[in-house]
Amino acid sequence: MPRALRTGAAVTAVLASTLVAGNAGAASASSSSIVAPPDKIVIEIATVNGSGCKEGTAAVAVSPDNTAFTVTYSDYLAKVGGNADPTDFRKNCQLNLIVYVPSGFTYAVASADYRGYASLQPGASAIQKASYYFQGSPDTAARNHAFAGPYDDNWQATDTTEWGQLVWAPCGVKRNFNINTELRVSAGTSSPSAVSFMTMDSTDGEINTVYQLAWKECPEP
Repeated sequence: MPRALRTGAAVTAVLASTLVAGNAGAASASSSSIVAPPDKIVIEIATVNGSGCKEGTAAVAVSPDNTAFTVTYSDYLAKVGGNADPTDFRKNCQLNLIVYVPSGFTYAVASADYRGYASLQPGASAIQKASYYFQGSPDTAARNHAFAGPYDDNWQATDTTEWGQLVWAPCGVKRNFNINTELRVSAGTSSPSAVSFMTMDSTDGEINTVYQLAWKECPEP
């Protein structure tokens, strides 16, 4: 597995083999029995790239039982105003994952909770984006969450997908899974000297981002 990068403050992402049907009930999910696979999934981190997770500012670690992974950021921050560089208004990070699932099953991300901190001046705004897709697949699930100033507090954004809209891993084919996240801040009508920023980390190091998986059985070949 590629070496992990080292860091300080924390944002955590956890993949767990949990049966989730989003906001759709079990009855609407499928007329057949849907169960989580009895065996553990195995997750490997292929690459971590982006201006929000530069080398030396992010770390990826897989749990001992290989059913979860943790991403820790120390410099995932978008800002405008003051002495901010023109490119600082947007930061992003792409996680490229290799997920091994038990034979006969496929999975999709049913929900994700993102948290961080934002300080937005009156007239400023920010947006948090995330998209999910499998390598080689044209299907992409994307979600946006907007924030408006004045704002000076922790923030949280939740992505949920109805069962019928889930993007499933192709059965019987190994495809890397990509999670792209982005923070973008706009000065809007605020003073050019006033600083606005948004982070995907925490001052107390206890912000968690949880990715919940939905499972279904693959059809017989």
